[in-house]
Amino acid sequence: MAHIHPDGWRALETRGAAGREIETLARLGAALPDAYTVYHAVHWTNLERGFAVYGEIDFVVVNRAGDLLLIEQKSGFLEETPEGLVKRYAGKTKSVSLQLARTVTALRAKLHARCPEAHVEYLLYCPDYQVRQVESAGLSPQRIVDARRREQLAALIQAALPPGEAQPRAQEAHRFLRDVIQLETDVSALIGRARALVTRVSGGLAHWARQLEFHPYRLRVAGTAGSGKTQLALAEYRATLERGGRPLYVCYNRPLADHFRRIAPPGGWAGAFHMLCDQRLRETGVTPDFRAPGAFEALTEQAAVLPVTEAWRFDTVIVDEGQDFTEAWRDAVLAHAAPDARLLWLEDPLQNLYGRPPVALPGWVTLKAQGNCRSPRSVVRLLQSLLGEAAAMEAVGPLGDAGLEVLTYRDAAELKERVKEAIRLCYAAGFKRDDLALVSFRGREQSLLFPYTQLGPHTLRTFTGQYDLLGQPIYSEGDVLLETVYRFKGQSAPAVIFTEIDFETLDDKAARKLFVGCTRAMMKLVLVVSERSAARLLEAADGG
Repeated sequence: MAHIHPDGWRALETRGAAGREIETLARLGAALPDAYTVYHAVHWTNLERGFAVYGEIDFVVVNRAGDLLLIEQKSGFLEETPEGLVKRYAGKTKSVSLQLARTVTALRAKLHARCPEAHVEYLLYCPDYQVRQVESAGLSPQRIVDARRREQLAALIQAALPPGEAQPRAQEAHRFLRDVIQLETDVSALIGRARALVTRVSGGLAHWARQLEFHPYRLRVAGTAGSGKTQLALAEYRATLERGGRPLYVCYNRPLADHFRRIAPPGGWAGAFHMLCDQRLRETGVTPDFRAPGAFEALTEQAAVLPVTEAWRFDTVIVDEGQDFTEAWRDAVLAHAAPDARLLWLEDPLQNLYGRPPVALPGWVTLKAQGNCRSPRSVVRLLQSLLGEAAAMEAVGPLGDAGLEVLTYRDAAELKERVKEAIRLCYAAGFKRDDLALVSFRGREQSLLFPYTQLGPHTLRTFTGQYDLLGQPIYSEGDVLLETVYRFKGQSAPAVIFTEIDFETLDDKAARKLFVGCTRAMMKLVLVVSERSAARLLEAADGG
């Protein structure tokens, strides 16, 4: 089987155009031998020139020698014109041959600047369309794989790009694709559903932070929500494995740990801090009793005194959600670092929901990342108006105005009606149930919603507190995910209903919870706010 990069592609959504590309990826992975590596959904921009000279290709196949075959997939119907094949997008037409030629030329030039010996070939793949006038398509007929030759795709790839013999330039070609084009997995996703997207944000944290060179490598990243901290963690984790080392990733939230473990490549160790303590103790024959009073405090104290054996030494140690760690936890995690290990500490002070003081890291280099690449700019502006200078972030995401709506309620009965209305608004806007997250401002025990399994026609899906034999969380059956703001921290959803927002004063704790909940939304945000809290928010937005 061919090697596929990035990891986690089998968890991608299979709807629409993306679904057709995943089908092709599965076919290539199964049909091509292990002499090939397939990079999929490669997005690139011209970083050096800094403006929108950009293109998009769907697959890059690399052989053992480090030569490339670019594949542009055009699903659906194409039009044949005197100027060649064209594809219609929302009333506009684009020349397929011109688009492909521009992409090939630009990428070839960028690659040859670093790896002059590498060869670049290309194919146009049209799985749904049979080209009638091949000679006038604007491309060489040998470079077109249409519906007639769909089943021959893998064979035609091998004919255009033979496996070749291993060459030194191959390593540089792979490094080019992974580091310069910056193919990284965006880990924003709903818990229980690994919906990974491959994104490319010019100047992204996963690119620039890894260009820093200093020794020893001790990097503290203070990054706002949506700045790419966990993308950076995944990039470092993968890079350590590629160097032949062992990475350790430790965060605070179990839901984030579960998701990271699901999408990270095999090797190393990843999990939540208490999962690390639990595993270390169980290897010594001690089984923690989580029903006992103070069980978690006892767990961390017992694990902290265990000697760190070579089996628990790591070449890279990554702490995510560092704002939730204590100094004792810091010492316990960093004790697992090998003498020359790379150490990364990722945090966002505004997401400190537990009121813990900042951890001291003397002598570490600090990098501040204030660009929110995930949230719509309208959501960022809302938080800036509410929180003022405390919301130290810049709106750099691709979406401008989100579907931002506010619903108010007076009591528990009206709360239920407003939540049902919010769900209806999201569905009416075109979001599906898997795109939606219902996030409570309150903890699970204080929530008025968690006792319910259904609100009107909408069944609720909640974490049961149990895990299956593979260690994956078990959720109840239901249509709409319901989580607390504490558990949903570190994740996101296309549409978020942030509900049960109720406080007497907009103090520091309430402000942090507002910040965390609002920045979970990628496209649409509905706030369900008590009338008294809505008045406080209006006062804050007006500066009073």
